[in-house]
Parts: sequence; structure tokens; C-alpha cells
Amino acid sequence: MSATLIPGHATGEGTARYRAGLASLVAVEHFRAWESLAPSSVGFGTYLGDDDESTDALYRAAIIRAVELGVNVLDSAINYRHQRSERVIGEALRLLIERRTLSREEVIVATKGGFIPFDGALPANRSAYVLETYIRPGILKPEDVVAGFHAMTPRYLTDQLARSRKNLGLATIDVYYLHNPETQLSEIPRPEFLQRMRASFEMLESAHAAGAIRWYGTATWNGYRQPPDAPDYLSLQELVELAREVAGEEHHFRVLQVPFNLAMPEAFTHRNQPLGQERVSLLEAARHFGLYVMASASIYQGQLTRRLPSILSESLAGLETDAQRALQFVRSTPGLGTALVGMKLTAHVEENLGVARIPPAPLEDYLRLFKQA
Repeated sequence: MSATLIPGHATGEGTARYRAGLASLVAVEHFRAWESLAPSSVGFGTYLGDDDESTDALYRAAIIRAVELGVNVLDSAINYRHQRSERVIGEALRLLIERRTLSREEVIVATKGGFIPFDGALPANRSAYVLETYIRPGILKPEDVVAGFHAMTPRYLTDQLARSRKNLGLATIDVYYLHNPETQLSEIPRPEFLQRMRASFEMLESAHAAGAIRWYGTATWNGYRQPPDAPDYLSLQELVELAREVAGEEHHFRVLQVPFNLAMPEAFTHRNQPLGQERVSLLEAARHFGLYVMASASIYQGQLTRRLPSILSESLAGLETDAQRALQFVRSTPGLGTALVGMKLTAHVEENLGVARIPPAPLEDYLRLFKQA
């Protein structure tokens, strides 16, 4: 496989070179610091859209424009648009590299595994597809599947990682997430869940050692936002301890992706994560454990692009549209690294990347939003 894939991965030197090339277009603070890398404070998401060639073409053009304007974090998942989102990222990267607009070392590529994906489109018979693709070849056993669509056994994740590398055309994926692992807690007891997480971490550490990934993490929806007594609650401390048991202090569980936006601020406001004898917010816990945090749903799938309260204009100055203000809110949050936003149109890319031209809001302006809410 490796002979047909683009070699390399994001590096400190590469991302610093990318940052330097954008110096005249973006504010210095648009780029963050993580693991010697310089990730952009706005990243490109690929969740939404139809599973057709016209949407692929829109995404391809939007990705290329985003890279030109200061985005070097690209995010996907194998199940997004039935694997088409990963594939269009791969196509865009190959074009950019062939044109010498970008090198592999300048861009951070993240994807996810966990939800059972289809291939390009919905099959006529979903059950038959899963049976022929995963059950009969022995990639999955029926008891591995939770809620009819989620699995994270080592053999299954090994298969999914190989498919994602092929889709993306990359020898090494920079960040690989377990996708909504809290889904497992809908059917299995917590002790078994933790055993499955440990096995997943062991597989991902092996993938790192083999050069297939650089870092891994969890991309969740509910898990870190819930109160501790919720059935699908996730404790970051508990998962970090698992990673340490598997690989010691040099483990590669280093990234989180969580929903965060004006309507879903729990990662900053809810003190639901144990840290010693205290309870702190998820962002505080992540900072303590040295994990980088990326926000999904930064503009809540477009719902935060209009009719926002006037206090945002007063507290988040220098911006022209509500979409920019919603993004500025996320990228100004203490402890949060990259705000991911889905963008299929180049016009939206150009609008959203307007925030890259100014620094994040000062802390006092940011906190004023909560005081007056």
C-alpha cells in the first residue's frame, strides 16, 4: 500500500513554513502551537453534503481555497458522506502537492473510525452490505456491533484505518480519532467499555509505531458534556490513565474533538471532569493533561450564522458577519485550539477566513459574553 500513498506527515518545520507563507494574509495569532506544529485556529470540516460528484467538486475547490487562505487543519471521518469526504480531501491534497502549492509536511490531516461506513452511497440493502463487507470476512463479529452501526475492536479499527489511508492517499494520518466511543455505553457496562477502550488504545499505539498515524484521540458528541452520573459520560482523567497504562507517559493520546459553539459551551462552562480532588471543565482538564482540543460544530451546522445577539458585535469587534462572530467566539476560548467549520462553497471559505486576519478576542471581552448572557 505504502508505494501508492503520499509519504510523510505534518512536521514542525513544514507547518512553520506554511505559517510564514501566510504572514501577509493572517494575524500571527491565527496559528497555534502544539507538539512542535503550527495548526491554524480555523480548520476545515467535511461532515455535511450529498453523496454525489457535484458536492465532491464543491468540496475540492473549497479545500484548495481554504489552504490558500490559511487553513492547514483538515478534518474528516470514514463515514462522512459514505467515504467520499475522505476521498475528496485526498484528491485536493494531491492536486495541491502536484502544483507545489503545498507540501505534505505543511498540513495536519485528521479522520475518525467507529461508525460502520458505506462505500460511496447508501447500498440497496444495508444489512447485506455489512454482512458481505465486514461479517463474512471476519473483520467484525455480530457481537462487536453496538446500536447496529458502531464498533471499535482492534481488528475492525485496523481495517478502517487502512481504508482511511487509502481514501486520503496518505501513508501517515496525523490524527486518528475514536469516533463517538460513548455510543458503546448504550449497550455495554462501563467496565467492559473501559476494556474495549484499552484494547483500542493498544491498537492505536501499534499504529503509531508502524507509522500509520502520529497521534490519536477521541471525537465525541455527548460524552464529555454530560454530568458524571449520565450513562454515556466520559472522564478524561480515566482515559488518560488508560493510555498511560498502555504506553506510559510517552503515550500518543494527545487530541480531543468536542462540539463547542455559542449554543453548546459546556466544555468551557461545565465543571464535570475530575482532576485530583477537584472538578474542572473539560478544557481545563485537557490543558492539565497536555491534550490539544479541536471544536466541532463551531457554527452549529449553519444555525449560528444569522440573528445573533448584539452583545456579540460589541464584545467581538472587527468582524462583519454573524458567521465570523460565531467562529471568533470559538477560536477565542481559553484552552481551545482549532475551530472546525464545514465549508462547501468558496464564498463561505472566504467569509469564514476573515477571522484569520485578526487576533482572537481578548479574554476580558470574551468573558463579558458570559457575564451578560
